[in-house]
Amino acid sequence: MASTATLARNTHTGAVAGQAAGTRAIALVGPAGTGKTSLAEALLYAGGAINRQGSVEAGTSVGDASPEARARRGSTEINLLNFDYLGDHYALIDTPGGIGFAADGVAALPAADLAVVVVDPDPLRAALVEPFLRRIDDLGLPHVIFVNKIDNARAGSVREVLAALQPMSREPLALRQFPIRDGESIVGYVDVALERAYRYRPGQESECIAIPVELTAREKEERQKLLETLADFDDALMEALLMDEVPEQGMVVADLAQDTGGNKVVPVMFGSAATGGGVRRLMKLLRHETPAPDAACARLGLEEGGGLHVFKIANGGAMGRLALGRVLGGSLKEGEELEVGGETARTGSLFALQGDKTAKQAEARSGDIVAVAKVDGAKSGMMLGARGARRNGEPQLEYPARNAAIAITTRNRQDDVKLSTALHRLCEEDPALEWKQDDATHETLLRGVNDEHLQLVVARLQRRYGVAVDTKPPRIAYKESIRKSATQRGRHKKQSGGHGQYGDCVIEIRPLARGEGFVFEDKITGGVIPRQYIPAVEAGIRDAMDKGPLGFPVVDAAVKLIDGSYHTVDSSELAFRTAGRIAMSEGLAQCAPYLLEPIFKVTIDTPPGTGSKAGSLISTRRGQILGLGQHPDWARWERIEAMLPESGLHGLDAELRSLSQGLASYTAEYDHLAELSGKQADEVVKARAAELAG
Repeated sequence: MASTATLARNTHTGAVAGQAAGTRAIALVGPAGTGKTSLAEALLYAGGAINRQGSVEAGTSVGDASPEARARRGSTEINLLNFDYLGDHYALIDTPGGIGFAADGVAALPAADLAVVVVDPDPLRAALVEPFLRRIDDLGLPHVIFVNKIDNARAGSVREVLAALQPMSREPLALRQFPIRDGESIVGYVDVALERAYRYRPGQESECIAIPVELTAREKEERQKLLETLADFDDALMEALLMDEVPEQGMVVADLAQDTGGNKVVPVMFGSAATGGGVRRLMKLLRHETPAPDAACARLGLEEGGGLHVFKIANGGAMGRLALGRVLGGSLKEGEELEVGGETARTGSLFALQGDKTAKQAEARSGDIVAVAKVDGAKSGMMLGARGARRNGEPQLEYPARNAAIAITTRNRQDDVKLSTALHRLCEEDPALEWKQDDATHETLLRGVNDEHLQLVVARLQRRYGVAVDTKPPRIAYKESIRKSATQRGRHKKQSGGHGQYGDCVIEIRPLARGEGFVFEDKITGGVIPRQYIPAVEAGIRDAMDKGPLGFPVVDAAVKLIDGSYHTVDSSELAFRTAGRIAMSEGLAQCAPYLLEPIFKVTIDTPPGTGSKAGSLISTRRGQILGLGQHPDWARWERIEAMLPESGLHGLDAELRSLSQGLASYTAEYDHLAELSGKQADEVVKARAAELAG
């Protein structure tokens, strides 16, 4: 570490077998229920970081320690863990697989050196992996596929899973192992790369055995496939195969490390996190084939110097606000300076992380994942550069669409101030969460990825901040407009002793084309209404438009003030504002008002074979299909574009996912207002009248 710079740049160009290149960061990704946190627990146990392997189901794992995760028996936020193996240090980023919580790992993934994609051995669930593979491919992140729960796999399932996954991957998949069976049980594996066989020993390193005679033919077949895959990137190996020569083992091992680290090939391995089978073999792969952090620096736009890539903000602990991130380009000490949003900030205490446990440390090494205090301007996704660091942009982070919303009110009105502070902190921690005050409906709206996401936020709001809220579906921002023109007088006259109140105006109301809003014209002549009272008349007209005859705000109407009268003593701004409101309220009722509903442009991405079902679903929700075609980026997937009333968005996410194994997603953007008539309009108006009466 240089004495004059905050962080000094490492010069490693690649990981060398058996030699540390700083802390390696490994991301565990994949669908919910595949056992990522269980695999993390198995890695900690095998590496000696814990002396007893816990269980997610029993609530004894190091990860998933929050009350919400314990209750769900599944991850609701990233777990950050550490272990050592054969002298090398590893940081684990265990990301949630549930769609409602997946956003928590979005900013962390680019900072990893390698991802382990954990999948289920059931070929029918292989499709769930595709969104994760696409995201990793977009980042150019080297990755390995680990087929977990192999002890539950039926005969032939590994090959079927491989066949199902290959069309989803831009890189060729390379099967590195195949199972050894004893009846219906898998008792070990043949390592194709090393040409060795191993028998599982629960909780221990597998025992090296001779390759069973009945599997020698398959071993040769699978090894040939592996070599041919590697030869596509190595001319010397290709030449050896063409000459029917047996390549040296050192060449094969070197190609595996280079091609995996260079994201040219995706190794496929398997094992059981629950029993530890195959876990130590995975650790050896991580040791030999995980690239150095230079590639992560490039992904994050760090060209020279060092920095801290922040991927999460945590507010819930005893240490206050912490920025969680990875140190890159050198080491970081407490009290050193980082650039935060164009300003210089001095770091506070540094903490190592092991699940929900923290330990203060004086210095973080290159590659370490730490929590840093007192960098208050830091946000998720930021690269905080050291003095003299040179950066070239940051990765574009794509968070899941916020397709669920609820309106919330505090049960105790005294908690209103606390609510604002609590929501701000929760949204700072969770980029997929958003809250706002809706001006149209006067509600506090909380938006998230799906209903499960919002339910967790509401529970966390009460647990952490003591703010209990009631929830309900948000109101739809209906509007109303008019078909006819009308002329109406509005007179406000009141005498109660002393100065009275007098205001009198005549207005003409006419409809405007859709989207033209509101136009007010002053056509008063001869001073029948003094100039100082004209703005008050307009204000009263606008007051009346806030709630039209149907109970909703009025849009697309023009009003012309043509006549009126005043009293030299009793007229006032208040009197003319009241007169304007009376004229507009009574006049709108004569203009044939009708209801308008918000229409959204919806884009649906759906996996193969489900596009027609998604289209039918849109039609049943009064949607209009604009187009159905191939996804522009994902082969085999389909994209549907449609116009859909806002009322049709409620519950759409859940129904789309139910017909697509949870894979279909959509985005919605407000487009225009359209007339709502018939029975639906009658029901809306009736409900609004009941609401106003109550």
